[in-house]
Amino acid sequence: MENNKPTFANPTPAGLVALAVACFGFFAMLTGRVESSASILLGIWLLGGFVVQVTVGFMDMKNHNMTGGNTFMYFSAFFMLVGSIGMITKFILANQGIAVDATIDGWEWAALTLVTFMWTPAFFKSPLPLTIVVIFLDIALPFIALIDMKVLSHDFALIPGISLLLSGLTAIYLSSAMILNNAYGKTILPIPGPISK
Repeated sequence: MENNKPTFANPTPAGLVALAVACFGFFAMLTGRVESSASILLGIWLLGGFVVQVTVGFMDMKNHNMTGGNTFMYFSAFFMLVGSIGMITKFILANQGIAVDATIDGWEWAALTLVTFMWTPAFFKSPLPLTIVVIFLDIALPFIALIDMKVLSHDFALIPGISLLLSGLTAIYLSSAMILNNAYGKTILPIPGPISK
């Protein structure tokens, strides 16, 4: 008989911190709070996020958390690793005067947007703050895809920027609540329950 007891502590707080770091960075880039040259540094931060999230994904799988494990796996691969390599590569090529058709990024973001949309109802059974994190991502991702595809102008970038900031802030709250509540064995920061049983 298979033992379904977790063999590791819950790694979700670390994955949420990595998500928050990425969200804050994208917020700064999308809303013009940093120069475009900052993309190479954001790429390096995303590499760190990849290491965290791929680790969290594997641990969640080991702990039989199918929704969390699979989500962290594709976030680590595409949002973090591919995002990092893409940013660094585009920065280097731009400095060498080589133009790259980045419209392909929009099509790839479109696929990730559809996956996130389709998986969102699974998070209705998660604590409410995690559901909110995902809903803010649902708002941000289609705008990022359409801007990269050049369907929408960059004037719309404030919408995904703000949505990502709110997603990151919610992720920080949830990760902090999980860590503090566990450390003290009682509710320090409340974590509202799921919207669906």
